[in-house]
Amino acid sequence: MEKLDLKKQFKHLYLPSAKEVAIVDVPEMKFLVIDGVIEPGEMPGTSPGFSQGVGALYGLAYTIKFMSKQRSVDPIDYAVMALEGLWTTAAGGADYATADQWLWTLMIMQPVHIDRSMFDQALAQVKEKKGKQAKKAGEDPATAVAPFDLVRLESFHEGLSVQIMHIGPYSDEAGNLDKMAAHAAEHGYEYHGKHHEIYLGDPRTAKPENLKTVLRHPVRKTA
Repeated sequence: MEKLDLKKQFKHLYLPSAKEVAIVDVPEMKFLVIDGVIEPGEMPGTSPGFSQGVGALYGLAYTIKFMSKQRSVDPIDYAVMALEGLWTTAAGGADYATADQWLWTLMIMQPVHIDRSMFDQALAQVKEKKGKQAKKAGEDPATAVAPFDLVRLESFHEGLSVQIMHIGPYSDEAGNLDKMAAHAAEHGYEYHGKHHEIYLGDPRTAKPENLKTVLRHPVRKTA
């Protein structure tokens, strides 16, 4: 059985330096994707929609992984990649002082051999399972499977970007964000697109000071 090491293959993108800001060229990659908004008065950690989106992505990601590993022809195993988030607001940009305006896109990168047919099969499989579980628990099956209908499989090409590894609480990102903006300006780049975070640590189990988050933002040459 072939085993893919996506973390090693894309080490420069998923395990960058925590000491120095870098400009990287992010290639086109395939992702499971879901969109949503942080509800008024909530934060990402307390948002019901955000939590449901994370659950739907991981549910599909692991179902697809096991399908890939167990298929009779050309089985391929790999580790499920980290959760990623693109952040913006309705007005554009990312004003982190107004949480109730945050628009999010959550993503999990997929190997190139994952195609539409595998995605559709996995979606049907996980929806059937979740529907049965909800019915058994006396809950509404339609509500249980609804988040999965929002997930899609698509390619995303971020291109030139500035990035750094942030170690510590999410609330302490400001210093590294300032470093990124200064580095981009110093090298003749300007920001465009959405702020990007890759969550390498699990906030449910890791101490805040040990959390690792890749901070990234696409850039282009200043006109």
